[in-house]
Amino acid sequence: MPKAGYEFRNVEALPMPYKPTPKAFKALMANNRGKKQCLDLIREFKPDAVISTGGYVSAPLIMAAKKCKVPVMIHEANAFPGRANKLFAKGSALVMTGFPGQESIFSKAQRVVYTGNPVRSNMFGRTKEKSRKELGIEPDAKFVFIMGGSLGSATLTNFVFDTAKKEAFKDVHFVISVGKHNSVEIKDDVLNLPNLEIKEYIDRPDLYMSAADCSILRAGAVTCAEITATGACAIMVPYPYAAHDHQTYNAHSLADKGAGIVVSDNDVKEGKLEGVLTDLLNDPEKQEQIRKASSGLAIKDTGKRITDAIKEALGNDQ
Repeated sequence: MPKAGYEFRNVEALPMPYKPTPKAFKALMANNRGKKQCLDLIREFKPDAVISTGGYVSAPLIMAAKKCKVPVMIHEANAFPGRANKLFAKGSALVMTGFPGQESIFSKAQRVVYTGNPVRSNMFGRTKEKSRKELGIEPDAKFVFIMGGSLGSATLTNFVFDTAKKEAFKDVHFVISVGKHNSVEIKDDVLNLPNLEIKEYIDRPDLYMSAADCSILRAGAVTCAEITATGACAIMVPYPYAAHDHQTYNAHSLADKGAGIVVSDNDVKEGKLEGVLTDLLNDPEKQEQIRKASSGLAIKDTGKRITDAIKEALGNDQ
């Protein structure tokens, strides 16, 4: 945050257990100390509003804001709202949502606005042809991109390492971002595969997602926004241990509109993704249908929607 030019303040907080345990008392004490810290920050900073994106870390600040009668505004990124956002939405001045159709969930908020999830502006306007040229990938090559998030995904990494070795995929070019904390051993037989390119981290996923015939991805809120922004043809494998399984809800929010295919983590482990990928690579028409459906869901003015909603909730045009 400091590198981006923003001041950062630490606030104490702990997650509240779902069931009564000794940890609950410890969490209450920590959050109470965090609330006192936030009361001091609010008195010092005198904000027009407090904006939260959820998680247990938001609790002390929102509680302090409500005590000081500072308007609370929430942005819920996922299709299945988190516990903190649902709890604190009651009486909030504004709830902004990353996915549509959540008005009934946040009915106790003063106002609910569908804004989408913000992504970098360079995600938009890319074409498959231009991205392939920039990456040096032949126009007619079969190309699959795999990314399991910044920490990587053992499920997706193992799948690609096994699949790239098979005769049926020898003419498919795979690029995988294994993440900075990759937990899968990369052996020599994998490193020497001519059709597999392994990267620790990719700073411009938009290039690869738009260039690929198919991208195999997790289904975090931002990843889903990037899928639509780039018009990617995606197979989404939701992370099964995400809170409330929210990635599955995110993925189906796209797939139910034809903007991708959902394969569960267990199905990947059971070998079912290979057939799905083969069918998709051999069906350019379906790839194009998914791309069109995906790009049709993109929200290009999320930043403006968010700022406009905040201004309107504050009752000014600043």
